[in-house]
Amino acid sequence: MNAFSPAQTWRVAALTMMPPEQLHNLLAGEDAPEWVEAAAACGIAAAQLRLGRMLLEGEGVARDPRAAFACFLCAARSSDADARNMLGRCYENGWGVERNMVQAAAHYALAAEAGLAWAQYNLGHILLSGDGAPRDRDAAFAWYMRAASQGHERAMNLVARCFEEGWGVARNSAAARNWYRKSAEGGYFRGAYNYANLLARDGCVTGAAIWFSRALAAAPRVTRELMARTLRENPEPRLRALADFK
Repeated sequence: MNAFSPAQTWRVAALTMMPPEQLHNLLAGEDAPEWVEAAAACGIAAAQLRLGRMLLEGEGVARDPRAAFACFLCAARSSDADARNMLGRCYENGWGVERNMVQAAAHYALAAEAGLAWAQYNLGHILLSGDGAPRDRDAAFAWYMRAASQGHERAMNLVARCFEEGWGVARNSAAARNWYRKSAEGGYFRGAYNYANLLARDGCVTGAAIWFSRALAAAPRVTRELMARTLRENPEPRLRALADFK
């Protein structure tokens, strides 16, 4: 990180004497960009990670994807799994660095092996698509399952999809239904939508209406519009009426 600025010097001195719990609470605050910057300059990985996210989003500081990538890189040198995952995202999306799916896969793999659910989920996508690593549906399913076992709602939805489509595992409609339900109950809008579709297919219109409504309420605007468009073509009047969700 950069050398300390005069304005940072007293904060750096205070940080060196601060108890761990107080430091954690300070860095978790929404109105502490100067403290985060000072802690990042001290080499504190959690602060480097937080500052990287702030720079990526323009949260309390000017948006600067290149500087964000540099922060994640610094944090990753201390084997921080979250930082490794963020490096993977930067390489996957071209945030502050040239897009490189091979590098994205490598960083996701390191963080996934360290047990980070988000990285396991992201690595599963790469292995399922074959973009950045050889396509391997068996391994993709295994990583989705590891993330889902940690309570990752999005991974639960993908575990269900794998069971539904037979990707990396034998088709099992009961298991797919169960994992879609878990994803839906965990609050993930795609899980709710997919679970609702299965309920509608089985003739459980009341249950389907409940979960379609929850999916529409939680989904981003563009996704919500796509869901509504599909619902307008549903043969069941009660489900068609949900397309006018406000």
